[in-house]
Amino acid sequence: MRHKEHGCIAAGHPKTAEAGEAILQAGGNAFDAAIAALWMACVAEPVLASLGGGGFCLVRDLSGRALLYDFFAQTPRRRRAGEEVDYQPVHADFGVATQAFHIGLGSATTPGLVRGIFAIHRAHGSMPMAELVAPAIAAAREGLTITPFQAYLLEVIGPIYRHTPAAQALFAVAGEGGRLRRAGDVFHNPALADALDALAREGDDLFYEGSIAAAIERQSREGGGHLSRDDLREYRAIARAPLRFDYRGAHLLSNPPPASGGLLVAFGLALLRDQKVGALPLHSPEHARLIAAVMTTTRDARARHGVAELLLEPALLRRYAAELGAPPSTRGTTHISVIDREGDAAAITVSNGEGCGSIIPGTGSMLNNMLGEEDINPGGAEGWPVDVRMASMMAPTALVADDGRLAVLGSGGSKRIRTAILQVLVNLLDHRMSLSEAIAAPRLHLEGEHLNWEAGLPQETVKALAEDFPEHTAWPSRNMYFGGVHAVIREANGDLHGVGDPRRAGVSLGGDPPGC
Repeated sequence: MRHKEHGCIAAGHPKTAEAGEAILQAGGNAFDAAIAALWMACVAEPVLASLGGGGFCLVRDLSGRALLYDFFAQTPRRRRAGEEVDYQPVHADFGVATQAFHIGLGSATTPGLVRGIFAIHRAHGSMPMAELVAPAIAAAREGLTITPFQAYLLEVIGPIYRHTPAAQALFAVAGEGGRLRRAGDVFHNPALADALDALAREGDDLFYEGSIAAAIERQSREGGGHLSRDDLREYRAIARAPLRFDYRGAHLLSNPPPASGGLLVAFGLALLRDQKVGALPLHSPEHARLIAAVMTTTRDARARHGVAELLLEPALLRRYAAELGAPPSTRGTTHISVIDREGDAAAITVSNGEGCGSIIPGTGSMLNNMLGEEDINPGGAEGWPVDVRMASMMAPTALVADDGRLAVLGSGGSKRIRTAILQVLVNLLDHRMSLSEAIAAPRLHLEGEHLNWEAGLPQETVKALAEDFPEHTAWPSRNMYFGGVHAVIREANGDLHGVGDPRRAGVSLGGDPPGC
């Protein structure tokens, strides 16, 4: 039996969670554990987390002080001529639905993950970085067994991981016709182990000003990318004040603009404040139609007003809330949540996009393809602004309830992040569900005019949604398409429970039975 005094962690891979739990047991705080888990995610979840990616970390200490660290993608400072740029379309196949992306070195932005990890460590860490990165180094050298979920991810976006000889050498099996690694295969990444060891010794300047920066610039210059040494040298992690909002007796903290996810979750919850959501039977036609209406209204408000905090202005909210009764008009991310024995909490969401297809020389890590994601770069190959921090749907979130509960949560899933988090929060706060029930419940997601829903809804609800949304897909089971909410909650009595979303093979370690 694991003891609650160490804390609790939820993540997207057993090894990711184990790395964080080991640090908690060694006396590290939540921030140390989150850093160790994130290093391990780069080894164990390479499609979702990479030295070549970026993300956000929400930290909250026992005193209530909170910061949001933005170490997401920064667009390059110079745009190369179109004929020089490596920028190619590719499709991710989820089986029931597909999603289009672009890859190639011309889709890569300045990666912030390494800078972010070191910024969080300097401000909040209590253990040496060498100890925090040690589990990841050992795993990369000794090898990890590919899990079924990681194998599925490779299959979904297989063309990206065969795109270059270096990627194929890392992710495909030699001598077997270039097939990508399957569940049960052992995956070694000695180049990543060496890079992590060097970073632990030399710090983040190695990545942004040293030999790794030189390798990225050379690769980009020769292969059709935009990145330069100036992009890397000038990159900074930004500490922001979190977005704060209240709902159903809980104070919530999330990712502020320029990111969009936290604001859109807050907007959706604000629309529901005057609705008697908890009085509606969960998954009834009335409940599902209300949630779908909130998604529709959020979509329309975003289209009209963009990502601006004016979305939370009372007059605008009243106008959109009045429209809820009207008939509706006809990517790769992972998350880590930790709460330690003292009540310090961290929520980290990171992404590599889908990866651009090119491995950073000498690192065993793929560069991101953030310029190839339509949702954050609708302008395409030549329509992005230079030298700006990109927006994102990622929304690491903390919930502080009036009854003394503290929870941290977040999700992967590109455009589905905000709808996944919104529905879990409604389940927790309106329907008073347990954390495991709130995460397991079937979800909806609206994509343009097209409504998606998971299996498990009553037949009468399915019929009502199909009538309201002629364009729809009824998914045959739970699926990673609908996000992966990994969360930890500290109950009012101090008990800790964590839940890893089964849609993304999530796990939780530490805490008190039965939650972990």
